[in-house]
Amino acid sequence: MSRQLNMDTVRQNFWKEEYLREKMLRCEWYRKYGSMAKAKQKAKTAARVPLKLPTLPSKAPLSPPPAPKAVPSKAPSPALEAPIQSEMYPVLPATRALLYEGISHDFQGRYRYLNTRKLDMPERRYLFPVTTNFTYGWQLGPPVKQELVSCKTCHIESFFRKNGAFALLDPQDLAF
Repeated sequence: MSRQLNMDTVRQNFWKEEYLREKMLRCEWYRKYGSMAKAKQKAKTAARVPLKLPTLPSKAPLSPPPAPKAVPSKAPSPALEAPIQSEMYPVLPATRALLYEGISHDFQGRYRYLNTRKLDMPERRYLFPVTTNFTYGWQLGPPVKQELVSCKTCHIESFFRKNGAFALLDPQDLAF
């Protein structure tokens, strides 16, 4: 915005008076409401300070119990033993071995491992539903493959107009 060049004494006095009046209004407002504004600002600042939770003492890991000298006749299944800190069952050694065979580019290694793990039901992979979305797939049983029955001529007859694109509409084609 360009500055007006026809600034005379009357106009200068007008702007000076407006500036002083606005300054006085601000001072009055600050005198009336300044303490309330500062109190609100302090409350907002106090609300923004994150709540510090007390730290829990770290627990030293328990030493494993001494191994029994007699060898049990049947070793427990690794899928049934669950570590306390994990939410998943341990992977079977045969499935874990898939990770180290080949590379994913050749549909081996990690690719094959993940596809094998995906085939297991969630109840066999996790100790409990970790998220609420897990409840949708929990205890559904084995997946059942359903074949879709499709008739190509049914699609063609119901999709395309029988009279051609530019023909007049047939009363049979109109919806009632």
